[in-house]
Amino acid sequence: MRDVKANRAARKYSQRAQLARVLWALAWPLFALSPRPLWGWRRALLRVFGAQIGLDVHIYPSVRVTMPWNLDMGDRSSIGARAQIYALGAVSIGVGSTVSQGAHLCAGSHDWRDPNMALTKPPIAVGDGVWICADAFIGPGVTLGDRVIAGARAVVMKDVAAGVIVAGNPAKPVGHIDD
Repeated sequence: MRDVKANRAARKYSQRAQLARVLWALAWPLFALSPRPLWGWRRALLRVFGAQIGLDVHIYPSVRVTMPWNLDMGDRSSIGARAQIYALGAVSIGVGSTVSQGAHLCAGSHDWRDPNMALTKPPIAVGDGVWICADAFIGPGVTLGDRVIAGARAVVMKDVAAGVIVAGNPAKPVGHIDD
């Protein structure tokens, strides 16, 4: 039997991390209410909170970033409208990669084998030139190689090698990008 009470009582973050989360929540309206063309403003705000953001990155104002200090984005990458970056663990997005609207990158879960349901924070690594299509889900601990395409509404729970196109739930290879 799961001990939900113990899970809720467990200390999952340091005091510093808890304070940072409160400050980010207070700053959130400055991000979310900014007009769409203010790409630089949102980049700057994320950098203030510790995100590593490359040059010419586009992040839409409706994007939700849980813990920006765990986000690393390469030059010319983008995150589309309503995407969720659940960055409890590290989330890295490579150069020239696109996370389309409504996609969800989930770098956090719980260990179901532990009666206390301990929080886990497996990192997500997205290579260069990747396209995560609309409403796709990228699970904890997943690595997507360079030039991967994760099709619309794909559920990716395993690593994907470079140049592979995956689709479906669970995501399966459906093609390959030839160099």
